[in-house]
Amino acid sequence: MKFGISVSSLAFAALTAIVPLSAQAQAWPSKQPIKFVVPYPPGGASDVTARVLSVKLTEALGQSVVVENRPGANGILALDLVAKSAPDGYTILMANLGPNGINPGVYHKLPYDPIKGFTPITLTSVVPLVVLVAPTLPVKSMQELISYAKENPGKLTYASAGNGSANHLAGEMMKTMTGMQLVHVPYKGDSPAVADVAGGTVSMMFPTVVAGIPHIKSGKLRALAVTGAKRSSSLPNVPTVSEAGIPGFEAVSWGGVMGPAGLPPEITNRLNSEIVQILKMPDVAEKLTSLGADIVGSTPEEFGAYLKAEIAKWGKVAHDNNIKLD
Repeated sequence: MKFGISVSSLAFAALTAIVPLSAQAQAWPSKQPIKFVVPYPPGGASDVTARVLSVKLTEALGQSVVVENRPGANGILALDLVAKSAPDGYTILMANLGPNGINPGVYHKLPYDPIKGFTPITLTSVVPLVVLVAPTLPVKSMQELISYAKENPGKLTYASAGNGSANHLAGEMMKTMTGMQLVHVPYKGDSPAVADVAGGTVSMMFPTVVAGIPHIKSGKLRALAVTGAKRSSSLPNVPTVSEAGIPGFEAVSWGGVMGPAGLPPEITNRLNSEIVQILKMPDVAEKLTSLGADIVGSTPEEFGAYLKAEIAKWGKVAHDNNIKLD
């Protein structure tokens, strides 16, 4: 018969239909909520990303996923909580450049191993920084900025969200790669720093694209370049730092999902598969893109390799510039 099916085929089909349900039952045997730990207060890009993912994961897994904000100590409190949680799939982390990639280089001792203490699940997105200057500064390109800095050594200042922050280390890396003499001015967060650059109190800054766009559109700040490997979809007419004359310069913020060390492969792979599919959903992509993010969705192995490379890169910047927070 054209559509004939054997008994053995039916048995195999029935078995394969059962496997995903069985795997899910083994992965999350109880209906207790899955904690999605965010190392920042509510409202920021990491928090928004985690909340978008948690809603979709709840639907996909049939298991409640609840965001838990654990700010404090530059993310150390949240990472310590996750690293010391049982590797049973009920606790996951919204990883980020600062806590996961920079802290290992600026803290002499952490209460967990930044690599061995976690199971990478997927890199969700990258967010480039943007080189912004005060409109009163007489430069309109990276080359003009470099020339101006060399003609006026020690005159240019750059603001950051604080010592050891991503935009602090990005500034130090730029100094090293260009020979510019820039004076660091740390603030307590991006908002007051951006305000002082816009007011001309400080010469320049390296905020994330999402933090910089409102000030660029209002004309309060001038964008010279973005710091990613490629142009930002949010600022397509702004060149990369590499294109603008500093080959090899790359400094991006990023987000990802991790679990504690020893997370079973069936849980890791299930979460990876679901999150990667969620990131492709049009409503999710639109939301994350509005935050200035370029969506990734990597394998666990790719994320693990990326994390190691980021820790090594920022550790070298911290070491070369004697940046320590303890």
